[in-house]
Amino acid sequence: MDSCLMVWHMKPQSRAYRFTGHKDSVTCVNFSPSGHLLASGSRDKTVRIWVPNVKGESTVFRAHTATVRSVHFCSDGQSFVTASDDKTVKVWSTHRQKFLFSLSQHINWVRCARFSPDGRLIVSASDDKTVKLWDKTSRECVHSYCEHGGFVTYVDFHPSGTCIAAAGMDNTVKVWDVRTHRLLQHYQLHSAAVNALSFHPSGNYLVTASSDSTLKILDLMEGRLLYTLHGHQGPATTVAFSRTGEYFASGGSDEQVMVWKSNFDIVDYGEVMKVQRPPATLASSSGTLPEVDFPVPPGRGRSQESMQSQPQEPVSMPQTLTSTLEHIVGQLDVLTQTVSILEQRLTLTEDKLKQCLENQQLIMQRTTP
Repeated sequence: MDSCLMVWHMKPQSRAYRFTGHKDSVTCVNFSPSGHLLASGSRDKTVRIWVPNVKGESTVFRAHTATVRSVHFCSDGQSFVTASDDKTVKVWSTHRQKFLFSLSQHINWVRCARFSPDGRLIVSASDDKTVKLWDKTSRECVHSYCEHGGFVTYVDFHPSGTCIAAAGMDNTVKVWDVRTHRLLQHYQLHSAAVNALSFHPSGNYLVTASSDSTLKILDLMEGRLLYTLHGHQGPATTVAFSRTGEYFASGGSDEQVMVWKSNFDIVDYGEVMKVQRPPATLASSSGTLPEVDFPVPPGRGRSQESMQSQPQEPVSMPQTLTSTLEHIVGQLDVLTQTVSILEQRLTLTEDKLKQCLENQQLIMQRTTP
């Protein structure tokens, strides 16, 4: 293991920057929101902050007593959070270059920690089978989610900040509402541990990486599986969308990094309906969901072609029927969003009614002689 860090440009034939300084394997990296700083965590128990355009300059942060598993900048870039095998989550000041405070209620290794989009909350995932939600200001644990049946490998906030998604060794992905702490969605689609996940910037999609060597893309608005992607020759260990959502990248134990081009936000429903899809198979989940497999042909580039099935003869459809189907799909999207809004309002109404009943009981107790 060379314990070095490399920064790559996406443009062909562009140079890569190589940074050395860690004394053991680098386990995680994260760019600041501005892109001017890069944080890295390592098995050497340290975090380093690098200036990508200035080779070799880094600031070393030492406070953990075991491997650093995760590092993530706050949205304002002023602080970052780390997770470690020493069972703690720690928050640091970026520019003051100092340790701020530690969150220490986990009882096993902490694999991942993330800031909420507004920076007010922190979520962490641990081998103690829990996901914990923390208030950054009070430094208190707001809630513990204990529904996973195994180690929790990864967790992240929805771009809206209202939900979190967690992946686990129990082969599941779970989505909770951080306001009501209710379990909103449960997916059991992989046949092995889910190692990582990433939200599309729109918040409508989620991609997962699993030890079963596949990636899966979920439609969160409809609560269903969209694609199963085959490309890695072993466990897929990490995955992340680009900032725009146009691409996502995955890495695996096969020593490959694969870059995929997403097509679900720009796809035309009419074109989808004109193309005959491969036969659907039943996915293993809490419900019966359609699954479409997209194998990567050997030797092919990792581009949009990698996400598409083998070409098949198009099915001819009248233009009027296509337009009608497009309209129906659009109306279903509107209906889905309306139902989601109504569910949120119902939850608020239930909370207010509960509070009114509790106040009424208190008043009755005070007036009773």
